[in-house]
Amino acid sequence: MVSTLQNVAIDCADPHALALFWSEVTGRPPHPESGPGDPEVEVLLAEGPVLHFNQVPEAKAGKNRLHLCLRPETSREQEVERLLGIGATLVTDLRNADGSGWGVLADPEGNEFCVLRSASDRAAMGG
Repeated sequence: MVSTLQNVAIDCADPHALALFWSEVTGRPPHPESGPGDPEVEVLLAEGPVLHFNQVPEAKAGKNRLHLCLRPETSREQEVERLLGIGATLVTDLRNADGSGWGVLADPEGNEFCVLRSASDRAAMGG
């Protein structure tokens, strides 16, 4: 017997606001019955587990031990710029001049995530 991954839970102060950010990141809707002030809100991904935002009283402290990695449909550069425009912040720029590497960003509550090279970025580099 095995277990199935149901969701990825993200602790936060404002589940609805953070779910709206991640809804825009992923292009997927928050649960239709959720709203401002709800202590738990989910973003329904097209496949795989849902993103589950859970209200907690304490603020984020320290680096995430677990984080999300995104592979954009557009180029990595375009996606980093788009995400910065919707409220993400650049934490660490690990993008290299040769096109390799990734960007480490944070969502509006400081949760780090990575933006990897897209399939077209990888193909342009031969892998």
